[in-house]
Amino acid sequence: MTERQEPEPPPSGELGSPMGLLKAVIAQGTFIAALMFYLGAMYSSTYYGYFHLSLSTLDLGFGELVTQSLHMLKLEVLVAAGVLVLLVAAPRLRARPRTAAGTGPPAPSRAEAVAHRLSLPVVVLGLVLLALWTEIQPYGWVAPMIVAAGLLLGQFRDAEGRRPEGFRRRALPVFAAGLFGFWGLTQLTVQTAERDAAARARHVVDWTGVVVLSRNPLAFPSGKVKVRTLPEGLLHRYRYTGLRLLLERDGRYHVVPLDWNVQRDTIYVIRESDAVWVGLTPGTQPKPLD
Repeated sequence: MTERQEPEPPPSGELGSPMGLLKAVIAQGTFIAALMFYLGAMYSSTYYGYFHLSLSTLDLGFGELVTQSLHMLKLEVLVAAGVLVLLVAAPRLRARPRTAAGTGPPAPSRAEAVAHRLSLPVVVLGLVLLALWTEIQPYGWVAPMIVAAGLLLGQFRDAEGRRPEGFRRRALPVFAAGLFGFWGLTQLTVQTAERDAAARARHVVDWTGVVVLSRNPLAFPSGKVKVRTLPEGLLHRYRYTGLRLLLERDGRYHVVPLDWNVQRDTIYVIRESDAVWVGLTPGTQPKPLD
């Protein structure tokens, strides 16, 4: 008569232990911070690149770039991220009964079996959309996301209750799904930044206004920027108005005239100093409704 074996206690590194949970939280937090930094850098580079500014000259810090990634909190991003998270987490959300003998694989649910069967058609659909990349813009980012979703569907148990195992059937598809998802998220970030920058460039008059007082004349284009010479005896003799603020970094103001065009006109950089004073005013505000 065989003795009943007691289950071995879980190792201290597993998720069930406090130390394991702490390690998991730190690992996930580090990954999320790195991802937000990357997306923030990609968004900022594309956004300011639309205005012909290099990200390296702006000297944005880690926290500022992470904050820039919050521009990606839009409906389509949240939906895509939610679907991918569900596909990753779903196989572990439900405890499945063992077979009668207790030695076979867990019995799959009908939804799992259907999801597993849909894996290949979904991947094929994503690859077809990738082939039609130029035709489906500006929604090209959907194609790699669909491929990633299809690869993750293949990680559900099949109709016989078997889960994919090994490098070729599990590790490689999951890695490929991560690459495709990362690619799709990058494309979406670039498109979002370009769309936001183009929308801002169309409404220069609504940007924050800038008033410049200078001890010496400044090389603004005549006719586009209003200049007024103040009485002698004042520290600043020249007053410039009709400017709008694009960006301020460390005492440097990137300003443009009211009729500025992103495709052909120049951005002027003013450095605040003892000889130059810069003031900010509200831009054109919408009229209140009666």
